[in-house]
Amino acid sequence: MNKTLQISFSLKNTYRVNSILYSVKQIPLIKKVLPSTLYSIWGFKIFANIIAAIWEILSIFLGKLIYLAFMIVGVSAMYEGVPQDALFLHIFLFLTVIGSYMNTYLFNPTQDKYYSIILLRMNAREFSLWDYGYSMVKLLVGFLPFAIYFGCQQGVPLWISLLCPFSIASLKMLLARFTLRDFEKTGEASGENQLGKFVWIVTGLLLAAAYLPPAFGLVLPLPVVAALFVGILPFGLWSLHKIITFAYYEEMDRQLLKNWKNPVQVGDIQRQQSERLISSDTTITSQKKGFEYLNDLFIRRHQKILWKSSKRLSAICAVLILACLLMFYLLPQTKKEVNELLLVFLPYFVFIMYAINRGTGFTRALFMNCDHSLLTYSFYKQPSMILKLFRIRLREIIKINLLPGVILGIGLALLLYASGGTDNPMNYGILATSIICMSIFFSVHYLTIYYLLQPYNAGTEIKSATYQIVMSATYLVCFCMMQVRMPIVTFGILCIVFCFLYFAVACVLIYRFAPKTFRLRN
Repeated sequence: MNKTLQISFSLKNTYRVNSILYSVKQIPLIKKVLPSTLYSIWGFKIFANIIAAIWEILSIFLGKLIYLAFMIVGVSAMYEGVPQDALFLHIFLFLTVIGSYMNTYLFNPTQDKYYSIILLRMNAREFSLWDYGYSMVKLLVGFLPFAIYFGCQQGVPLWISLLCPFSIASLKMLLARFTLRDFEKTGEASGENQLGKFVWIVTGLLLAAAYLPPAFGLVLPLPVVAALFVGILPFGLWSLHKIITFAYYEEMDRQLLKNWKNPVQVGDIQRQQSERLISSDTTITSQKKGFEYLNDLFIRRHQKILWKSSKRLSAICAVLILACLLMFYLLPQTKKEVNELLLVFLPYFVFIMYAINRGTGFTRALFMNCDHSLLTYSFYKQPSMILKLFRIRLREIIKINLLPGVILGIGLALLLYASGGTDNPMNYGILATSIICMSIFFSVHYLTIYYLLQPYNAGTEIKSATYQIVMSATYLVCFCMMQVRMPIVTFGILCIVFCFLYFAVACVLIYRFAPKTFRLRN
């Protein structure tokens, strides 16, 4: 077992160091001055090892800090008149349930599992247990200080704050036990990356249960949550015995890792899944010419991929707005609080528009079912052709994202009016227009990133470190906007102006740089 732990750590550190060196080598400007023998230079390896060690430490603490600070404490600040200790535990409980099946540690097909079990043929049981144990220790060590700090800050008794990380671990182990038992009965392994529609529906209901009742002053009593946290601990110990004695780790891991790191097969599987959603109607045609013809056929044949989620999101937005209007009718006392929120919480909707924007799905479909082949032709990469097709595609992606954007923008203006209105009539128009501009901005942003940093290789794997950095930075900025409080007029005008400026800059960048960057990755 000791040897298994040493090899797994050594292996993980090796590919992490190589990944860091590869990522540095891909950054524009820097990659031109770095030698091609970068991987063999001792000094660079030491530097990468230091970065890897820092990253491992940050991975233990940083994610937990962000999770508690923003998802629980930050959101709690929105609710007034609710006991903060009970509110903290109420949200924490429901998010813990979601995390127990969406982040299992035991059923996640990872790179080090593939290398260790499939390529090096290490003992699957030993590796799985060591890897799972290390992950659970990181969870406990990472959560404990922040659970104590934020819990006590919100007025939660110290003994309950101390229990929180152990309750999380116990619930994860209980879910792991059920999954292992299911594998023994059926022989089918279910990874955490293969969640079905039912699981997503349950997740949505749990999120609603976490965040909606507090808006009406309803939270689970503190003694009830504390009893649940204490009660789950024996089940965790009970489940630990099953995890340790489970006899089929080899068979289960090989199922989970099947085809996981074979880029050709992964690409084939993704394309097959995508092809099932593409219309096979051979009568679909178009009267347009040139790139307009190409784009029109693409849109017509990919209706399910491109428009299905947009229509679903639009329906959800409409239902939520109608539910709020019904709430105003049934509970008139909620109008004042909602009105005050709408007048200063417009920056919060930056993250919401980021979350519902379908830009990544649109660009993935473009590459997999169109650009994957056409990028092999030189005419396709001429500046004038790229800019022309960029504008055509931008028009289409804006249409797709505009449907939920318009419904949400007009709906928020309607809610503002129905909740008591405002002294400044400009607020209605700016509120609706700024939401629509956010939708347009993210459409431009995702398509611009795709053209400037085209991240996919022939196997449809993302191979651009810069692309991942930009996407992470986008998420971080949008997440931080949830903490900004600004009047509608001020933030709305800034948002509208920024959207138009960004569009102009994007067109210039696409024309100048896309002929060099819009290509297949190696």
